[in-house]
Amino acid sequence: MSIAAINARPVRLNTTQRLGSTSERPVLQLRSTQDDKKKILFVTSELTDLVKTGGLADVSAALPRALGDLHDVRVLIPGYAQVMKHAESIRIVGSVLSHGDLPSCRIGRLDMPDGLIIYVLICPELYDRDGLPYGDDQGRDWPDNPVRFARLCMAAADIAAGTAGIRWVPDLVHAHDWPTGLTPAYMHWRGLATPCVFTIHNLAYQGNIDMSLRRSLGIPLEACGPERMEFYGALSLLKAGIAYAQHVTTVSATYAKEITTSEFGCGMEGFLSLKARQGLLTGLLNGIDESWEPESCSYLVSPFSPNDWSGKQANAAHVRELFGLEQGSGPLFSVVSRLVHQKGIDLTIAIAETIVERGGQLAILGRGEPHIEDEVRRLAERFPGRVGAHIGFNETDARRLFAGSDFLLMPSRYEPCGLSQMYAQRFASLPIAHRTGGLADSIDDGVTGFLFNDATVESYRGAVERALYVHQNPKLLNAMRCRAMSGGFFWSHAIEPYDRLYQQLLGGRRHAIAVS
Repeated sequence: MSIAAINARPVRLNTTQRLGSTSERPVLQLRSTQDDKKKILFVTSELTDLVKTGGLADVSAALPRALGDLHDVRVLIPGYAQVMKHAESIRIVGSVLSHGDLPSCRIGRLDMPDGLIIYVLICPELYDRDGLPYGDDQGRDWPDNPVRFARLCMAAADIAAGTAGIRWVPDLVHAHDWPTGLTPAYMHWRGLATPCVFTIHNLAYQGNIDMSLRRSLGIPLEACGPERMEFYGALSLLKAGIAYAQHVTTVSATYAKEITTSEFGCGMEGFLSLKARQGLLTGLLNGIDESWEPESCSYLVSPFSPNDWSGKQANAAHVRELFGLEQGSGPLFSVVSRLVHQKGIDLTIAIAETIVERGGQLAILGRGEPHIEDEVRRLAERFPGRVGAHIGFNETDARRLFAGSDFLLMPSRYEPCGLSQMYAQRFASLPIAHRTGGLADSIDDGVTGFLFNDATVESYRGAVERALYVHQNPKLLNAMRCRAMSGGFFWSHAIEPYDRLYQQLLGGRRHAIAVS
């Protein structure tokens, strides 16, 4: 069924009528009583199951599922073209009215096979277009992004207010990054008592818009001061989330401290320092889902374990063939990353010759800024058979790279959390990373990976030299691999701080959880 056909249908709120038939789906296993469960609405601009540009999508997909044992967590996401490919499984459950430049929309419900419930904001004029969530295939932002994401935020406020025609009304809303920053603001301006948590995944992306858009987006004049949304003469959607949420989190303890400094604060360090002094800013380290298991991951060429490394060798051979590298047993380095300045790709290009001279190889997977993509291509042309690059991304190749490589390169200039280093450690690839943000919090230097202190070629090369030394000592290499694999950065280990925060904001205490 086409998107146009969906939009043309009359809304029948709170019914079980589907746009297409679906089979019976299992529900998430519950470990608490129904009375214990709070209704939590996640608001996000991307979700790995449906559309992904980075780590936000992974967190938006994994954290609600991990919390599913404790709470009734549902997700609201725009109905991008990639999402509406599932139109036959979507049923209309609500609608929201127009407001200023924000058009009316329908709200559909999509039940994932494991029971996660996703609310889809259906508005073809805003979301049904080729490209990525934030821009076209050439990396240019959509000019109507302020309207597109303000519409998402106001829809979340409508659901929280119980005015979207959905019987399910959340007890708490959790909004993620700048595209959802207006969510707590709209809730506040509406006078809702429902608490809202706002998570900063990357402070550098702020959603700054012209002050002239205030009226069309329904932003009151009182929000335009420096203690609210104003940011150097513009309005910041990210700052709105920080200003109006009941609590602000970010994705690692180190990053929570870093963003209160001028080096990492992106101009908001004073505002964030105030939140920190008020006890309203917390760093909670992200996790990864349970599918990152080398003994059972279906993406891998061959499974492996610390008792049998032959499967890792099989994945390495596959990676070498896939990236046009010579077969051999030398150290295999990998990059799985967005190709942007933040990620320090230029630093990796600068030390690639050291890797090659020492008998190593490098495989790069990612997409990003066009000029950096071109530099990566030229690097592969310079070292044929020793450096290979694929511009793009897919989950299968990424997982096989983690599984096949000996070392993962992450020289990020800053890294709020990072997930790739966690994926790599689970798959026995030792990360080599700049000591910043979540990298510092999740890598034990010399034990589960290698950290370097300064985002410079010299400091980075020193860490690579240490890794090359370890590779020449198989017992030490395997010992570090085993320690890295046992790190266990799973969401199941990371959800307790979220639960405590939710309960604090809701003013209640959880009863003892009965484990089934």
